[in-house]
Amino acid sequence: MIRTTTGVPDSVDIMFFDGQGADLSQGSQRKLDRVFARQEYRRAFPGEIGDLHFPASVYDSYTGSLLRNVDTTGIAESGLKVVVDASNGSAGLVLPSLLGKLGVDSLTINPGLDESRPTETADMRRSGLVRLGEIVASSGAAFGVRFDPVGERLSLVDEKGRIIEDDRSLLVMLDLIASERRSGRVALPVTTTRIAEQVAAYHGTQVEWTTTSPDDLTRVGGEEGTIFGGDGKGGFIVPEFSSVYDGTAAFVRLIGLVARTQLTLSQIDARIPRAHVLKRDLATPWAVKGLVMRRVVEAAGDRFVDTTDGVRVVETDGRWVMVLPDPAEAVTHLWAEGPDDASAQALLDEWAAIVDSAGR
Repeated sequence: MIRTTTGVPDSVDIMFFDGQGADLSQGSQRKLDRVFARQEYRRAFPGEIGDLHFPASVYDSYTGSLLRNVDTTGIAESGLKVVVDASNGSAGLVLPSLLGKLGVDSLTINPGLDESRPTETADMRRSGLVRLGEIVASSGAAFGVRFDPVGERLSLVDEKGRIIEDDRSLLVMLDLIASERRSGRVALPVTTTRIAEQVAAYHGTQVEWTTTSPDDLTRVGGEEGTIFGGDGKGGFIVPEFSSVYDGTAAFVRLIGLVARTQLTLSQIDARIPRAHVLKRDLATPWAVKGLVMRRVVEAAGDRFVDTTDGVRVVETDGRWVMVLPDPAEAVTHLWAEGPDDASAQALLDEWAAIVDSAGR
């Protein structure tokens, strides 16, 4: 798939997928990079170049498969009204027939496909969510959703028009799904707040922590017994339909959950404890990335160290910090969680100083 990098309009990404339509594993990506960089491939002769095929009725096929696999009971009888912002992206191609078949009262904004806007900046996304919130509040809708331009990710607005940030949206979806299923496991990256573990355990489900790589999350999402997956950035996996991020499938799943639970999004959000996770990025030269990680492990001492991805150091009081070198840029990412913002900030400052000192 050819697309632009999210939030960077003047870029081009060439995305490769495996046989299941999921992101390539890190190992496969490295092999592909090596083949491309070394040009270790034979060019096809003119007679070997294939043809383009355009599947017929692809939107109807997708919609039919989605409605067959995702539980939609209770939606038609609920009388829910939702506001949907298609962001002038690909979701707008599927939504018209989908919303009609769901039988939900909906108001769709920005439905047309605008090929001049393949992505959006953070400011554009924020202003779009603010406008969506205003429409939801004034129309008396149950909630609002906003798709990203490629239809992979979903942002939520509650019935009061308040934006539910992506990390909270993950907890809201987790709470809804876990409370309905009462068993199974959920796939979450290790950077997610440990409040998620509390929410899952309360409803009888368990968390399987994955790396921050999308291919690892989708791998667990495709395994038997997985009921949900999310990356905390608006990407949701609905395993009964697909093991990859799909905003439309998450939207259908959410409507069904809200219809059956008969609670508003603000009520669901309010019953989940507040999380205090802070993030910081530090510039780190490529040459010292290995030294930084060794310094972090040494500084951890006798504290519990989790190496699922990068290095996560857990304090005796439950606070934790995670240090992860970026695979593509000269940057080191840090996350810290504490019982409040002040303690999380103090922990983040402490380990940022350690990372900085190792890079000098």
